[in-house]
Amino acid sequence: MAAPPKKTNAKKAFALRLDPAVHAAIERLAAAELRSANAQIETLLREALTERGIDVGRSARPRRGRPPKGE
Repeated sequence: MAAPPKKTNAKKAFALRLDPAVHAAIERLAAAELRSANAQIETLLREALTERGIDVGRSARPRRGRPPKGE
């Protein structure tokens, strides 16, 4: 069986072990900012990297919707 095609703009998935108190705090903050816990962790990591002078940038967003007729 062939492997499914890889997404070009897929996010990297990995296991992250957190202290339960840290996870609970992230969930509370995420709920207050109307984000998922995963999006909140990414936001906190980006903010921390920016504070240290590291510019991460953004990956290209996937194109949505129906492609134009010429493609």
